[in-house]
Amino acid sequence: MTFLNTTFTFLVARPLVFMLLALLPFVLIAYWKRAFPTRLALLLLLLPVAISFLTIFVIGSIYVALVLDVILLVALLVDLQLIPRKKSFQVSREMAKVFSLGKPQNVELEITNSSNRNCRVEMIDDLPVEFDSDPPSFPLQLKTRSRKQCHARLTSSRRGLFHLAGIHVKVYSLLRLWRAYYFYPNRSVAHVYPDLKQISEFGLLARTNRLSLLGFRRTRKVGQDNEFERLRDYTRDDNQRHIDWRATARKRKLMVKDFQNNQNQSIIFLVDCGRMLTGISGKISMLDHAFNAMLLMSYVALKQGDSVGLLTFSNCVHRYTPPKTGTRHLNRLLHASFDQHPQYVESRYDEAFVYLNKHCRKRSLVILITNLIDQINANQVEKYLQNLTHRHLPMGVFLRDHDVYDPIDEYLELSVNDRNSNDPLVRQQLYEAAAASEIARWRHQSINMLTHSGVLMLDVFPEQLTSAIVNRYLEIKARHLL
Repeated sequence: MTFLNTTFTFLVARPLVFMLLALLPFVLIAYWKRAFPTRLALLLLLLPVAISFLTIFVIGSIYVALVLDVILLVALLVDLQLIPRKKSFQVSREMAKVFSLGKPQNVELEITNSSNRNCRVEMIDDLPVEFDSDPPSFPLQLKTRSRKQCHARLTSSRRGLFHLAGIHVKVYSLLRLWRAYYFYPNRSVAHVYPDLKQISEFGLLARTNRLSLLGFRRTRKVGQDNEFERLRDYTRDDNQRHIDWRATARKRKLMVKDFQNNQNQSIIFLVDCGRMLTGISGKISMLDHAFNAMLLMSYVALKQGDSVGLLTFSNCVHRYTPPKTGTRHLNRLLHASFDQHPQYVESRYDEAFVYLNKHCRKRSLVILITNLIDQINANQVEKYLQNLTHRHLPMGVFLRDHDVYDPIDEYLELSVNDRNSNDPLVRQQLYEAAAASEIARWRHQSINMLTHSGVLMLDVFPEQLTSAIVNRYLEIKARHLL
């Protein structure tokens, strides 16, 4: 009895210690239940702590602090018992397996409350770091024995195969003093491919004759092909020599002949997956822009009856897809490219071109997509592209880096007075623009050298690559260069 009196006297004299010891069982119970106090609970705990400091000046305040401690502890205990258990909820996710890089995809999350209490929850999908969700979470008020569906839009910033492990649910107690964290395993697989929606947009606009909205231009044919394809109505841009007078007399309106393009020609993409395409343009890498352009041009070429192949490489040859015809071949190109990522290694152009010469004997349009950064890799690119001119039709596609060209544009936008000022920031802009101009001049000389040796060239920014490379392909077909 004497020990209890001594202990009680000790705790009364030290209310803060008393409160901490009283909270210890709650902490253990909360850890066992995976529940944690909210901000409201922590703010309420500060109230008796503040009153306990008043005991230094007001002797009677000790009883007020003890009463508040008891009331707060009872409220915490009761509210802790009112948290719904994990088995009270069922969570599921519905989503497509195929994603397009940088394009939002709809995902449906569903949660069911099978308990006898109304509760407030917050549902968060467990996503890889490469995914962004809009909205990122779903705060919900669930009624007893109810079900709610939530819709999100997921966007991936990287290609590849990703696993979504499950869904996190944050459950609040009745008085909002506690929150519990539950994890519900729900495995889903996401295959993130290069931009597929651009292909459907291209097909839609092609059917409605509005390809100019995507930056594609109509190319005038030089000469004509010999294979007859179909008859169609005459338009102002048609050559009058192609009018079919018999069909015109029969239909009683002008009809012209359409001729097929040369078909069964071969196109092979050599995509550099080394350090040259590790730069970022927009929200995706240069390599992602390269694969997006490659897929759309492959779709156009396969529709034209040509065969398309793909070779990816860095310090070694990663994967080779032989050229084949048919729109089904586009799926092979997708699977061959969706898990290829840029690597910080030096690219071996010699291995890539030796492999190409060994496995491709037919004359083809060989499109190398890379970048020119220094003289070492420029010499390699010039050497091997020039050696292809006797067997194939080589084409070099070099992606511009905004970090090089933007300083030049920013300095040129300055007024004459700003350029002549002695502002240190303006001088720094001048030095950066001068260095960038030197790199651009050297790059322009390398491209001119390749052009004079018979290599087709394309030097564009990554976001402009898709329309530029398709327009160049259509020009090559129209001029019968292949």
